[in-house]
Amino acid sequence: MSGIFIHRSSYVEPGSSIGDGTKIWHFCHVMDGAVIGRNCVLGQNVYIAANVRIGDGCRIQNNVSLFDGVTLEDDVFVGPSVVFTNVKRPRAYKRGKYEKTYVKRGATIGANATIVCGVTIGENSFVGAGSVVTKDVPDHTIVWGVPAKVQSYAWIRRELTNKGGEHGKEEKMDSKSGY
Repeated sequence: MSGIFIHRSSYVEPGSSIGDGTKIWHFCHVMDGAVIGRNCVLGQNVYIAANVRIGDGCRIQNNVSLFDGVTLEDDVFVGPSVVFTNVKRPRAYKRGKYEKTYVKRGATIGANATIVCGVTIGENSFVGAGSVVTKDVPDHTIVWGVPAKVQSYAWIRRELTNKGGEHGKEEKMDSKSGY
């Protein structure tokens, strides 16, 4: 493991896997068994549970908890204070069945969005800030609202560049919505 930065206030359990170039900032907790890819950034106060998989190049902003069953593919952006659930009908007296949530490559989730477990957020899709996602989000769409609904279709293409950027990619977006 080279080029990994873990702030001294964070706790990374020994059985976790952290990819090269990843930065883990203040007050984070990464559980035993969690897998975090290369060149990721975990903002302040991020919790990563044991059965979470995070791909390469992900950015997880402050105050996000990724509970068991959440998988982020490569290049996912998770805005500040996004909430992921992992039990549909939680009860204090009965342990529920953890449901899986998948966030596909290149997706963006805006600040304070809530992702109800059991959904897939499509490749290169955008979830607007404050939205509540209760159903699958198709690839290349922009969704927002409570509950989140498709507002626009966007085609986002990622190309490798020679610009030597942090992750070596440039993003181009065409959308009828003007974003």
